[in-house]
Amino acid sequence: MKSHSNENLSKVYIQDFVLEGFAGGLVTQALLFTLFLALYMVTLLGNILMIIIITLDARLHSPMYFFLKNLSFVDLCYSTVIAPNALANFFSSSKVITFAGCATQFFFISLMATTECFLLGVMAYDRFMAICSPLRYPSTMCQSACTRLVLGAYCGGCFNSVVQTSFTFHLPFCSSNRINHFFCDVPPLLQIACGNTAINELLLFGICGLIIVAVTFVILISYGYITVTILRMGSGAGRHKIFSTCGSHMTAVTLFFGTLFVMYAQPGAIESMEQGKVVSVFYTLVIPMLNPLIYSLRNKDVKEAVQRLGQKHTVM
Repeated sequence: MKSHSNENLSKVYIQDFVLEGFAGGLVTQALLFTLFLALYMVTLLGNILMIIIITLDARLHSPMYFFLKNLSFVDLCYSTVIAPNALANFFSSSKVITFAGCATQFFFISLMATTECFLLGVMAYDRFMAICSPLRYPSTMCQSACTRLVLGAYCGGCFNSVVQTSFTFHLPFCSSNRINHFFCDVPPLLQIACGNTAINELLLFGICGLIIVAVTFVILISYGYITVTILRMGSGAGRHKIFSTCGSHMTAVTLFFGTLFVMYAQPGAIESMEQGKVVSVFYTLVIPMLNPLIYSLRNKDVKEAVQRLGQKHTVM
């Protein structure tokens, strides 16, 4: 730490933070380590397999699977930013993370979380175009359009991340360096800041709330039109296929946006850090683990692609 004196006022500026993580003895830490490791390993395996399957199978080279591959990449990065450091800290006596390391982790967490929000909205729009405007779909959702939509999702995530990171880490952290969490996140950082955090809280609830509401609105409108279109269909098989595909996406949307709203889009979230840790485990490790399962187990195309790749491997 380094000391700075100005007009008889002495402040201590923090160079390192301590991630307190979860309370408990050695047995509790060992159990949590095992849980985190299992979740992270399944997340790695599921998302890497999803990326490989979509890349190698030509029949999955469509806009829907292009977006799904990007979602798997984001989930993979999201968990990797958090899990390895959290695993190392379970049996660490210091649990120290540098100021720069904390800011970097915070930046990428915010980037990946916001990008995933936008990607889920883009995926809903893609389903809307495919089901409600099938004749215009090939021209509207061409490769260049899909690339622009994905780049837009990343740019939106980057903008929010830059704003949140710059405002949060310009605060003076002089009261304590102990973060009551297992990674660097906004609510616990605002708790230990000794400056006025009103603007930061306004930005957190304002920007995050706006993103969640805007993307949710796009998703609800898209699925409203999709529902009307499905009800007008005469084919039962067509209905089942659409419900299966859209049901997977709605499950992922509900899980992700529900936990984000609990954590960031309501003022009371900052006051309940113990509950926040549990919620954070859910959206940083459990949901990235579940997404490949949600999209593969209920998706006939992915199952058939796995079988084709398995047959090719057997022949070779």
